[in-house]
Amino acid sequence: MLPASGAILVGFVVLIWGADRFVIGAAALARNLCVSPLLIGLTVVGLGTSAPEILVSIMAAMQGNPALAVGNAVGSNIANIGLILGVSALIAPLSVKSHVLWREYPLLAGVSLAAYFMLADGQLGRLDGLLMLAGLVGAMIWIVHLGRQRIAVAPLEDKFTEEIPADMSTGTALAWTILGLLLLIASSRLLVWGAITIATALGVSGLVIGLTIIAIGTSLPELAASVVATLRGEDDLAVGNVIGSNLFNMLAVLSVPGLIAPAAVDTSVLSRDMPLMLVLTAALFFMGRGKRNHGIINRLEGGLLLTVFLAYQTWLYLSSQPTLPGT
Repeated sequence: MLPASGAILVGFVVLIWGADRFVIGAAALARNLCVSPLLIGLTVVGLGTSAPEILVSIMAAMQGNPALAVGNAVGSNIANIGLILGVSALIAPLSVKSHVLWREYPLLAGVSLAAYFMLADGQLGRLDGLLMLAGLVGAMIWIVHLGRQRIAVAPLEDKFTEEIPADMSTGTALAWTILGLLLLIASSRLLVWGAITIATALGVSGLVIGLTIIAIGTSLPELAASVVATLRGEDDLAVGNVIGSNLFNMLAVLSVPGLIAPAAVDTSVLSRDMPLMLVLTAALFFMGRGKRNHGIINRLEGGLLLTVFLAYQTWLYLSSQPTLPGT
């Protein structure tokens, strides 16, 4: 099991670095092709930060383990709110005031509920996957529309302009994009192999591995980005990062197993995991709401989110332990 553990560790490191290179290269390439910084930030960068989850789900589905892909999507959403927002709010209370973010939240809530009802029949099929992909296209169009509509209120254009490399040549940008994509493919394949090997050795399901090790690992880029944003006082970016990532997870990541390897959905996903995801999504709204589009997610609420996440992970661990004969 040592080689598999090493594969997971190396896979995570290369996956995160490869995703960063891919986003930087793709963003610079789009800028050199005269795409607006706002459009790049809301689409290329937004989708690129979910690249680890997407590639891991593709590899898991192709290797005949769609349950790991489903666990990755749902588990990442739980980790984004419970772990990432919990830690960020503990560092400093999060002020939620951007009009763009609050108009994106209903979209996330609607998509999350729609995904739950799609899976309520116990199947994740190709039609479900196609509907989710169609939803992804519609969501990206809507997000860009919101960004353009509110550009005078929330200066996202300036923020994205600062983050997108301005002095990178087209050739260099293309090279980083291709290299980043290749690293994503190779590392996700290595990561999934290690995860499946460990799951088999421990006698636990791919779903549980996806909900725990894989979900936490692929959420590390969002954790780092949100913590940095919080330390800089950019609270809207910390919260928006989670909302955008969760939206892409439901539409882009969860659609993958349905398109590549349609299969039955474990009943625990519908009775345990997705209900918790929906509860945390609702909690994000109630904790952050306030008067005149201004609310606070305080340290107490951040601690509560983190406690719920840790309790959930403990629950998964205990429930996955094999039952000894005679007990």
